[in-house]
Amino acid sequence: MEIRFIDRNDSLTGISNIYEQSWKYAYKGIVPQSYLDSIPSGHWADRITKAEMKNLVMLENDLLIGTASICRSRWEQYKEYGEIVSIYLLPDHIGQGFGRLLLERCVAELEKQGYKHILLWVLEDNLRARRFYENNGFLCTRERLCVDIAGKELQEWMYLYECTDR
Repeated sequence: MEIRFIDRNDSLTGISNIYEQSWKYAYKGIVPQSYLDSIPSGHWADRITKAEMKNLVMLENDLLIGTASICRSRWEQYKEYGEIVSIYLLPDHIGQGFGRLLLERCVAELEKQGYKHILLWVLEDNLRARRFYENNGFLCTRERLCVDIAGKELQEWMYLYECTDR
């Protein structure tokens, strides 16, 4: 198993496929099914290489199985925080410890950049993800964000992590 930053040899369509499959699995029953069914192949490919984002990939036996994006917080009131924008795995690799390894790498990379606090957002109804982050030291705050996905209003909760001096 390998976790590294993406490089020019990585398939953006392959990375996008991780997002697509993960969304269809993790958000079933949360996001409207018609939206999930309509996500086209390559939907996220052109968004992966945004300059402000640092993107990681996880490979097992040279096959892409996971991806994550980190950056300086996109929220003005938290501009001194690092942010984990996304962590996604192919559904067959969920629940096997890969997510924890990817999360640990994200935290380590943000700590290397000097951040003492890290935030992320989780859909309120994504109970599996919420438990995952809570089990890995993130605390749910009272900060909420309302998002509209395919005409359905959903709540996201902010989670915070306090980095420790190593």
